[in-house]
Amino acid sequence: MASFFNNAWDVLTSDDEAQIKEWVSGFGWMGPMVLVLAMIAQMFLLIIPSVLLMVVAILAYGPFWGSVIVFVAVFAASSVGYVIGDYFGDSIVKKIIGGKSEKKVEDFLDDYGFWAVIVTRLNPFLSNDAISFVGGLLQMGYWKFIGATLVGIAPLTLFIAYFGKSTDGLKTGLLWGSLASLLAFGLYVWWDKKIRNKGGSPNNFE
Repeated sequence: MASFFNNAWDVLTSDDEAQIKEWVSGFGWMGPMVLVLAMIAQMFLLIIPSVLLMVVAILAYGPFWGSVIVFVAVFAASSVGYVIGDYFGDSIVKKIIGGKSEKKVEDFLDDYGFWAVIVTRLNPFLSNDAISFVGGLLQMGYWKFIGATLVGIAPLTLFIAYFGKSTDGLKTGLLWGSLASLLAFGLYVWWDKKIRNKGGSPNNFE
């Protein structure tokens, strides 16, 4: 598995679309399954960012089918992370993501719940994997969690599908998309704190 990810890292960071397509096509009809399993495995090995696997799916299979594979892969990986957090509990989650990361994500989910999941999925530079484990750990409603995950991942997938025609365009799209999502969430946090200061209820998932 380690050699697979080392090879995958070399391919995915090559900025060579032809090489990426050739790498995936080498798996034949198992290609989509390999990408789904890789998305799950990277949660634990933390070698390849999930966004790079999203990119390779779209580059290899095109905007439509690549996007379908992305949704299936994210759904599967998020569900696995959620179940691990829910079933195995705090000690396992700390071993996987670390105590500090767990506490930060817990506080984030406690404060913003559904919206915390959306903004984390929307921004490729935030901790996608950690929020799956902690969502299960805090026993956030599974379908609410998955719903927020799919809603959040949709704009990012569309960004990649649109800008994925060139690696330079893709990098630009991811950068601006990330900045836009952080700005939007910053405005939401400001509005939420303003409501709380006026005695309103916090926007958590309870």
